[in-house]
Amino acid sequence: MTTIVAVRKDNQIAIAADSQTTFGDDQKLPASYDRFHNKIFRHGDSYLAISGSAAHDLVLQSALKKLKNKDFSSRQGIFETFRKLHPKLKEAFFLRPEEEDDDPYESSQMIVVIANPHGIFGVYPMREIYEFSRFWSIGSGHDYAMGAMYAAYEQNLTAAEIAEIGVRAGCEFDASSSLPMSLYTIELATEAKG
Repeated sequence: MTTIVAVRKDNQIAIAADSQTTFGDDQKLPASYDRFHNKIFRHGDSYLAISGSAAHDLVLQSALKKLKNKDFSSRQGIFETFRKLHPKLKEAFFLRPEEEDDDPYESSQMIVVIANPHGIFGVYPMREIYEFSRFWSIGSGHDYAMGAMYAAYEQNLTAAEIAEIGVRAGCEFDASSSLPMSLYTIELATEAKG
């Protein structure tokens, strides 16, 4: 799994992630053995990071390149983007959308954090979209990261420093997360500052 965090503080947003890939319960691929260990990718002015199967990374990057009229500037825009993306994931990339029999919708099988000048957004498997006002974390190390960022948020620290604390906590205590980390910062757009 992973530890992925995003933090919004003052006029900045930071997104950070660990670098370990885990196969099943007993094998890991540390960054020193993986030429492409960065779990965060850039698409336009947005940074995206995914929790779930490692296959999602290349699939989502490829699918987004082919999708026209993407909008990552709001909850509604992201919802419409992922709604249009879902059938393409099934048709062109062979996504298996089944989870539980009583689920109300087909699953996209991934959790995505998006950080951009408009804010921090979370996309969940049934295309639930959330906008986070302070910080958030996904992946197997998220409990540790959330606790650490909660304890650090009111201190005199930047968004990047708080994000680093979150990922380090995840890497310290979660068996499926390890350093080094990738970290990016973004300035909030004027309309998002209010």
